[in-house]
Amino acid sequence: MTAVREEIRGGADFIKIMGSGGVSTPTDRIDHLQFTNAEIQAMVECAENAGTYVTAHAYTAKAIRHCIDNGVRGIEHGNFVDTPTAKIMAEKGVYLTPTLVTYAQMASEKWKGYLPPESMSKNEEVLHAGLIALKTAYDAGVTICFGTDLLGPLGAAQTFEFTLRGKTLSSLAVLQSATINPAKMVGKESSLGQIKVGFEADLVITDANPGENVSIFDDPEKHVLGVIKEGRIYKSRWNGMIEDATVPVRIKPAL
Repeated sequence: MTAVREEIRGGADFIKIMGSGGVSTPTDRIDHLQFTNAEIQAMVECAENAGTYVTAHAYTAKAIRHCIDNGVRGIEHGNFVDTPTAKIMAEKGVYLTPTLVTYAQMASEKWKGYLPPESMSKNEEVLHAGLIALKTAYDAGVTICFGTDLLGPLGAAQTFEFTLRGKTLSSLAVLQSATINPAKMVGKESSLGQIKVGFEADLVITDANPGENVSIFDDPEKHVLGVIKEGRIYKSRWNGMIEDATVPVRIKPAL
């Protein structure tokens, strides 16, 4: 509870806890549970008292149920969720944020040696289960959100998450997971996640329809023409749209 209060005091928008063992942690198994019922309930109560919520890192169906039975509102990863658990998530309105690109990157030749051997074997487990879990959750009616959980230099690959999810879900469903769904999760559905009168003008302008092919976001230098945040133009490669904000965005100039 002390840690929850300190995070909230420091400005945290929500609280994330470790509901199960992890991939990069060498001394715990993925199927380990990390907290008691009472501990999770106490953290959830502290978060709710501050007007926010708890989301949990959890891989197995057992860990996911343990978390949501004690009031957790979102599940991060969820690679081994099964259909019965996914249906419970849908019934309770618990969100799922898969992080498929993380495991794909850590298993790639480019990052060979990034993880120690004991972590690599765990990474292989969750990598192969991830796409199956995504479809299981979606088919059960779970609201899917967008995230990557990439560590350090791997962050440059975050847009590949769109492409990976597009192998299992429709482009529209993937796009919704990065717009209207997370807006609901954070309680901002009346101001974020849609292009609509009265909503924040947070826009990405592209040269193609991501609702038909969401993988275009994995090549932003080619397909992204502009980035607008709260009505300010941070980056533009579109004739006639002039930048009026000074924060740089990583988009190469059009040739």
